Amino acid sequence: MTKRLALVTFGCQMNVHDSQRIEELMLAAGYEIIADVEGADVVILNTCSVREKAEQKLRSEAGRLKKADVILVVAGCVAQQEGERLIKSMPYIDIVVGPDNLAELPALVRDAELGATPAVRTVFDVEDPRFLTNQVREGGVGASAYVTVMKGCNERCSFCIVPHTRGPERYRSARDIVHEVRALVDGGAREVVLLGQTVNSFMDPETPAEIDRDPDESQFPALLRRIAEEAPALDRLRYTSPHPRHLTASLVRAHADLAVLADHVHMPVQSGSDRMLKRMIRRYTREEYVSRVDALRTARPSLTMSTDIIVGFPGETAADFELTLSLVREVGFSALYGFKYSPRPFTPALRLEDDVSNEEKQTRLLALFEVSDALTRANLASMVGTRVEVLIEGPSRPGASTRVGRTRRNEIVHLPGTVGLDAGAVVVAEVARANKHSVEGRLESIKLPASAKVMQTHRRVALPVVQA
Repeated sequence: MTKRLALVTFGCQMNVHDSQRIEELMLAAGYEIIADVEGADVVILNTCSVREKAEQKLRSEAGRLKKADVILVVAGCVAQQEGERLIKSMPYIDIVVGPDNLAELPALVRDAELGATPAVRTVFDVEDPRFLTNQVREGGVGASAYVTVMKGCNERCSFCIVPHTRGPERYRSARDIVHEVRALVDGGAREVVLLGQTVNSFMDPETPAEIDRDPDESQFPALLRRIAEEAPALDRLRYTSPHPRHLTASLVRAHADLAVLADHVHMPVQSGSDRMLKRMIRRYTREEYVSRVDALRTARPSLTMSTDIIVGFPGETAADFELTLSLVREVGFSALYGFKYSPRPFTPALRLEDDVSNEEKQTRLLALFEVSDALTRANLASMVGTRVEVLIEGPSRPGASTRVGRTRRNEIVHLPGTVGLDAGAVVVAEVARANKHSVEGRLESIKLPASAKVMQTHRRVALPVVQA
């Protein structure tokens, strides 16, 4: 009898990518992936620990499954962070497995089914890095696909637990990355998103480093150029999440030269106050951030920018927060992910006094969203009457006749009455109406029909995403 497996994903794009690879591993091992945890024989909770809220969601979901007759697996960053402590605090967990040990999951689950004692696997693969890659099956791939180029982080920002849960930076070879991108394009993917904790710090382990003029330079721009050259059928190339320190002149030139690069960059800033940036150990100033963003927009005038911001970091005054608001207005972000600071284990910020009350953090977060929402609405309103290129992702909801997709600038577009339009099609639409977070359009023409190779994937179970 085929065993049924449900997967619940918390967190950032890296976790989504890892969950997709987990699904492929477990499908190959003979498991059926289902949407409802209530009907599962095995439940995998793939976790995030960047924000306290995501960790709380894990504990709530694990507690809810306490009495269920399932093999319960905790994977991902909280698994790496807590290790044996998870088993001690929640003895009904059967397996704890960190991000670098996911390939062991089929064997660990089989052992648990045979009655093995709880297992903990949280060993970093520093000496011999391994990367789970997309498995292009006979049914093809999705219209958009994630490709990991590196993992881990060397930045040591004072608020961030990622170096503890994901380890030091390790890179794939450019040769392997390009091979995976080409396989995905051959399998029907229109868009590829390159992933890494600081994706633009990439250095090719097979290419000697010859960069000595700028300590913040990397080989990431060369990787982008190689993908553009060797995968010419790729329609869009994105990357996330970059670090402002590595937004160098060569990366700016790549945006000027490579048409395949999408017209949107997500560039976390965290604060608009130099005093806060220093306490956060971000290693750039407000002026440097703005200067580099301006250079990027000069190279690609159609570009939109989004960002991450933390409010209420220890020591943040009202004046510091006003500097953040002024930066948001100055840059004019089209979208923004804001978070209240929450202390995380093993981070340098724990040595700072968390002297901003939760009430004040909430007040500042709402004020931040008020400013950012106004910028988002203005950007969407400016699109009305224009023509945009849209990559179709699928129905706006199961069974709906409206299709939804994204522009090259990452705006969400709903196209009513396009029931025959499949995921993977690239279309031209006229924007007819702006909503709060998206626009509605009228289909004008199909630029590229949906590839017959694009796989209509089953629906994944996902708790609300908490951005990393």
